[in-house]
Amino acid sequence: MQANWNWGIFFEQAPFGNVTYFSWLVDGFLTTAALFVGAWIVAFVAGSLFGILRTLPSRLFRTIGAAYVAIFRNIPLIVQFFIWYLSAPDLLPHDVSVWFKAELNPNIQFFILSTCALGFFTGARVCEQVRSGIQALSSGQRSAALALGLTLPQTYLYVLLPNAYRIIIPPLTSEMLNMVKNTAVASTIGLVELTSQANRLLEFSGYAYESFIAVTLAYVLLNFVVMRAMKLLENKMRLPSVSMGGKNA
Repeated sequence: MQANWNWGIFFEQAPFGNVTYFSWLVDGFLTTAALFVGAWIVAFVAGSLFGILRTLPSRLFRTIGAAYVAIFRNIPLIVQFFIWYLSAPDLLPHDVSVWFKAELNPNIQFFILSTCALGFFTGARVCEQVRSGIQALSSGQRSAALALGLTLPQTYLYVLLPNAYRIIIPPLTSEMLNMVKNTAVASTIGLVELTSQANRLLEFSGYAYESFIAVTLAYVLLNFVVMRAMKLLENKMRLPSVSMGGKNA
């Protein structure tokens, strides 16, 4: 059976508004990129914080970090999306909850909830990367910093974390690429991102091959940008005496 290709469909008039189908895909791409950036900020901050907790001398702090990882890493992502969507707004103070659900633009609601869901899910994985990076460092670095008079927070901020981040850039890159793909799950709670726009294009145009080939190329483009950016960062942060895996591109 031969496919009836029609690549000109992207420049035809969409049924809503004075826009083309291509504009739908561009809007979806920008929403996906914004969701990725916002969720990665949440993931990096949460992962770094709880990764530090998992390496502190205090057993209480280590337990808190381990609990975060156990909860957010072991619950399926789609379940976490629906938990945030159905339950999180009700946990806010009453006035804020009413404003969030009744007055805030639904698209902004979906974006905020998706950012939190995807960010904290990925943060549990980043947490383990940060923990492993800190524990891979020589114990002498911590001892030397403390002997020089640095406090424990200063030791983490100026000595341990900078060196740990250098080590874990490759696995962090993998987590970022996974996050780009996981943004598609946000369509299940109503966010009109790239995959959702592809489904709309298929519904109104009937061209399945063209729709999803275009979306596939868009995801490849976004992942390529992430890979190159992280490779440049890795090369910039590499120390002459530290091996970070692989050869320079």
